[in-house]
Amino acid sequence: MVITQLLNLVDALPVGARVLADRIYRVTSADGRLRAPAEMVPWVERTFGSLSQLETQRIVRVSNLVTGEGTLFNELRARRPVRPAMRDVDDISEQLRDDPWADPLTATPEDLFGRLSNAHGLTAANVAKYDAAHGIVLFTEPDPLAFTRESVVGQFELARDWLMTAHGGDPDARYPYLMWNCLWRAGGSIVHGHAQVSLARGRHYAKIEGLRADAERYRATHGGSYFDDFVEVHDALGLAHRDGDVNVLAHLTPLKEKECVVVGDALDEAFAGAVFGVLRAFRDVLGVRSFNVGVLIPPLATSPESWAGFPTIARIVDRGALETRTSDFGGMELFAESVVAMDPFTVHDALMEVDG
Repeated sequence: MVITQLLNLVDALPVGARVLADRIYRVTSADGRLRAPAEMVPWVERTFGSLSQLETQRIVRVSNLVTGEGTLFNELRARRPVRPAMRDVDDISEQLRDDPWADPLTATPEDLFGRLSNAHGLTAANVAKYDAAHGIVLFTEPDPLAFTRESVVGQFELARDWLMTAHGGDPDARYPYLMWNCLWRAGGSIVHGHAQVSLARGRHYAKIEGLRADAERYRATHGGSYFDDFVEVHDALGLAHRDGDVNVLAHLTPLKEKECVVVGDALDEAFAGAVFGVLRAFRDVLGVRSFNVGVLIPPLATSPESWAGFPTIARIVDRGALETRTSDFGGMELFAESVVAMDPFTVHDALMEVDG
């Protein structure tokens, strides 16, 4: 697990990168120790490989001093026994035989400005809105895991068109968000592939506004861009690569397993292609079947706050095996700090397997 060597990697950075790393991150490690009774040893060896690995566990904590995000890494958590599903998970194609969106024109409402469409999707109004401007991009291909570069680019284009159209009808709705919850582990209530788009009024959604404020404080304190320095630190540690003009990072403080961050200039074809590259690695290399994509986008029009230098950012996270009923989120993630098993260096290696 390379993350256990992160302190040494930071120490070995060139002076400039080391300054940025220390400015943004705090890295600490400690050993958690325990004693197992003799009666547990056979189970421990079957489950974790060896007794010594259980009795001395290296915990690495990475804290982002700018945003307040933090993650605790322990690879043993990936080997925890989890309860199986109460029933076998149905095949996705089997579930799609009873697809409620098989005929979206009759099964979904439309926005007052009508529907937008292209070869890869069709828009609809969300039947249970979480904001006044809240729509859905229904994918032409219903299987949410049968995505291609062309389909992701087309779906993101359609999402961008919906955001601009909705904003045109309500100029005060200027703060955009795009998300894709793939399958039930990620909060998707319908199997048919779809993304969601929304526009906030008055101020951006709380966590996006928080990131903007953090970046502004960073600029005022250090005289530079937080986002540029954030990318540079990941690159110096070997956790970043370029996909065309877009930066792709294996996140040092992941919210949950395998989180990657895509940083680009706009919600354009290059950005969508980079998101596809991450999802392809998730699906084809890491075996991910359920994931969340959240795209943080600066305002579509002038706003009272300063958004200078705020890029378009996608955060992409694995939500765990479809067949398990153990939740990947608990009290730690909700109220304290994220706990993660997979090493971000392993995630980066997977990204590089499909790069290009």
